[in-house]
Amino acid sequence: MAPHEDDRDETLEEFDAAVNMTAGQLEKWLESDESKSVGQSDGGESVGHRSGRRIVELLHTNKSDLSDDDLAHMRKVTGYVHRHLKQRPDGDITGTRWRYSLMNWGHDPKEP
Repeated sequence: MAPHEDDRDETLEEFDAAVNMTAGQLEKWLESDESKSVGQSDGGESVGHRSGRRIVELLHTNKSDLSDDDLAHMRKVTGYVHRHLKQRPDGDITGTRWRYSLMNWGHDPKEP
C-alpha cells in the first residue's frame, strides 16, 4: 500500500471513531435551536454548524469518492473532537453548550 493510501485509511478510521452520530441523527440535530445556539460565529452560521453540514455530506459520500479536501476536513473534525473531549465539564453534560458544540461536529459524548 502506498504511503498516501495509509494516510487515507488512517484518516477514515479516525474520522469514523470520532463521529459517532449517523447522518440522519446529525441532520436532525442541526435543525434544532440548541444546535444553532452554540459555536463561534460572525453573526451568521457558526463554524461548527457549517462543519456539521459538511460532515453529513461526507457521511453520504462513497469513501472512494472522497477528495483530498474532504480528507482534510475529516482530519479537522477528528482533531476538534479529540481536543474538545479533553475539556469535559464536571457534572451532568446533558444540556451543556460543551455537548451541543461537540454534537455539531458529529460527536455525541453521551453515546457509547
